[in-house]
Amino acid sequence: MEWKVEWKYLLLIIGVFLACYYLPVGTERFDNAILEAFHLVKWYAQEHVLLCLVPAFFIAGAIGVFVSQTSVMKYLGPTANKVIAYGVAAVSGTILAVCSCTILPLFSGIYRMGAGLGPACAFLYSGPAINVLAIILTARILGTEIGVARGVGAVLFSVIIGALMAFIFRSEEQEKATVQMALPEEEVKRSLLQNALYFASMVGVLVFANWGKPQEPVGVWATIYAMKWMITSGFAAALGLILIVWFKMRAWKVGLIAAPVVAFAMFFPEQPVVAFAAGFVGLSIFTSTDKDELGDWFSSSWGFAKQILPLLLFGVLIAGALLGRVGHEGLIPSEWVAKAVGGNSLLANFFASFAGAFMYFATLTEVPIVQGLIGSGMGKGPALALLLAGPALSLPNMLVINSVLGVKKTVTFVSLVIVMATFCGMLFGSFFN
Repeated sequence: MEWKVEWKYLLLIIGVFLACYYLPVGTERFDNAILEAFHLVKWYAQEHVLLCLVPAFFIAGAIGVFVSQTSVMKYLGPTANKVIAYGVAAVSGTILAVCSCTILPLFSGIYRMGAGLGPACAFLYSGPAINVLAIILTARILGTEIGVARGVGAVLFSVIIGALMAFIFRSEEQEKATVQMALPEEEVKRSLLQNALYFASMVGVLVFANWGKPQEPVGVWATIYAMKWMITSGFAAALGLILIVWFKMRAWKVGLIAAPVVAFAMFFPEQPVVAFAAGFVGLSIFTSTDKDELGDWFSSSWGFAKQILPLLLFGVLIAGALLGRVGHEGLIPSEWVAKAVGGNSLLANFFASFAGAFMYFATLTEVPIVQGLIGSGMGKGPALALLLAGPALSLPNMLVINSVLGVKKTVTFVSLVIVMATFCGMLFGSFFN
């Protein structure tokens, strides 16, 4: 028995040695891929961690502390009304408009609080996939038919994938429902309206801080973009007032949190992210030192950050090495991807879905990427397949889903997205190619 263990160690050492010995350092593609990996993770840290993930961690932490498990089970649990549960989950993306990584803390929060696997997976898919601005942009740039197909397909996908996940793992869901039904009723400290306004203020900060710049310089979307930081400040001020009135946070603490935010906004108006970061640093300091429920809020948020952030950064690093940034080369040549998605064959649609599922797309970036691929010969079917699979999944996203659901459920979820996107792309391509 000992020899078997030692042989495993020996083989591992030999494998690592050979990998190091033949490491292709010095070749242009390999060296460039390593640089791309760090460029992408730097960009991700600058553009997404502060503005997207930090607010998402606080929202997820709040779900774990301030939302009763009974409420989650009532509307999203295994025994909840299916129309309500899947309806709420399927349209969540129209409100959130976040990327495949930002949705993860929120998904993890509702799943741990008792949401059924089906509604939770519907929420996980719909959050990044049903983005109103992205769908409008798709219709304008890639054509009305592909924009409509993307919008309809994303809503249907979220419900069907969630329902299939619940059906495939129905025995586990039944056991989960039995255990949850035996749990005692939790004491409700605040009304539904108070909790709704509390979460609305945080979601408002998340959504408007990340409001993307539209292509058109005029119109409603452009007006909102021009006022995004003013609107974000309004939601932040509302959150501060709610913390004072309903969560009994000292007014002087909220004042100390707001003071550096206002100062940075006045003296460095061209760098609003600095003021944004200052606000969350202050909120973290005063909630982490609180011994009551606000302290629990920070502890819960910090728990999500410790679990999710390292996996996301590692996943982005690997994705950057393999595929590079938009317009840059990684280990996998971009011309391989362009050649593989031409026409409307089963293989082309599958490759588009598969590649899209592992690539990382920031919100709205998938449209110019697909536009470029169409210019290189990509068929309309594979284009839709990539749009349905890509924004909802990514390699970093899969690593975190695995830590929450486990290997079996993660593989099933990813496979369902890829397979459904493939056949939807083939069907669309047969009519419009």
